Amino acid sequence: MPIVTSILAFVFVLGVLIFVHELGHFLMARRIGVRVLTFSLGFGPKLIGFRRGETEYCISAVPLGGYVKMAGENPDDVRTGASDEFLSKPKWQRFQVLVMGPVMNLALAVIVMAVVLYQGAPAPAFEQQAVIVGLATDQSTGKAAGIQPGDRIVSIDGKPVENWEQYYMEVMPKANRQISVMVDRGGQTLEFKVVPTSVGKYALGDLGLLPVMHPQVTSLQPGAPAIEAGLRPGDVVMAAGSERNVAHKRLVELIKASEGKPLPVVIKRNGVEQQITVTPRRLGEAVMIGAQLSAFELRTIEPGPVEALTMSVEQNWTWARLIVQTLGGLFTRETSVKQLMGPVAIADLSGTAAEQGLLQLFSLMAMISLNLGLLNLMPIPVLDGGHIAILALEGVSRRDFSMKVKEKMLLAGFVLLLMLMVTVIYNDLMRIQWIEKLVPWR
Repeated sequence: MPIVTSILAFVFVLGVLIFVHELGHFLMARRIGVRVLTFSLGFGPKLIGFRRGETEYCISAVPLGGYVKMAGENPDDVRTGASDEFLSKPKWQRFQVLVMGPVMNLALAVIVMAVVLYQGAPAPAFEQQAVIVGLATDQSTGKAAGIQPGDRIVSIDGKPVENWEQYYMEVMPKANRQISVMVDRGGQTLEFKVVPTSVGKYALGDLGLLPVMHPQVTSLQPGAPAIEAGLRPGDVVMAAGSERNVAHKRLVELIKASEGKPLPVVIKRNGVEQQITVTPRRLGEAVMIGAQLSAFELRTIEPGPVEALTMSVEQNWTWARLIVQTLGGLFTRETSVKQLMGPVAIADLSGTAAEQGLLQLFSLMAMISLNLGLLNLMPIPVLDGGHIAILALEGVSRRDFSMKVKEKMLLAGFVLLLMLMVTVIYNDLMRIQWIEKLVPWR
């Protein structure tokens, strides 16, 4: 079932993104009066289709892309010089057609994410809190370098980090690359050189440092000690016994060790701290208080339409900076090529998101749409951005390049794109355990 879910989710996500991208090219071409011959989702042999007016609409066999075929689009096409041919239009109008595909993907990312945020969703509260280390795991490279619980991380590689969300954005792309971490320890600024370890099948950087996380009551068992003590869903546990900032695991240990004994607990309710006393007792086979606890405090996002749109723009801007940083890191060797993902990884992520719910699937769709829009704007021949770059160079030089020059540019872009595809497909295959075991150098 997970494989079927992954395939269906992948086809849905990719189908929507390709359709929106090609629709951008199509609508702008029609707007400026260019005759469109074919609108295709997919490449290769045509599976199904129909003709309406002068345009054939079809779905083709290879689903990893699509295309809009316009009259007189290429110099080697049979041209009549008619005004409805693509190359008969001035450069600024051709630019509009080329750029509208990526623009539609960027717009889709903002709109979809705004819809997701407007629905309201719980999110970890610590993501927006200052980067104060609550715990360093035993195998933590951050702990080995000398970073301690209570330290406040203020910058990474000279870039300020104001909250944990920004911290993760700076660390995750830099697996196995030395970074400079500046911390504030009791008013003293210290610098540590640390190498994030590579974790997970997507090779994300990790220093093994965790925030201060306060458990939160999510639900209560009727007649249990938690209700008798006055606990309510939404209460955040700030302290238990004599321990402040007690983590979920430690809180469970304290509860089990306090069977039949009053356990003082400090909770935060509606932003105000108060102390209650709960007496754990045996319920069934375990000592408990009858409260379901999350590992960290959750904040509920319930924005209005305008606020949701604003938050979506901010979120997409954060993602865009991370994408640009990651792509730039490939050239400076700060980012591992193992972090690049291809169709198999996208299918895997789509299936996982679909199992978690529609909001998670649409959030993933927004992120992939942003990636697709930005990548297509890169000045690589074959991509939209490459064609735009050629147009710009022709505009600066005030002459059109010869077919021979353009063919060499497109060939170089094709080779680069082919190398990229080989890399991402190799990465995808190496994330499959049984395939990785067959490769002797892994």
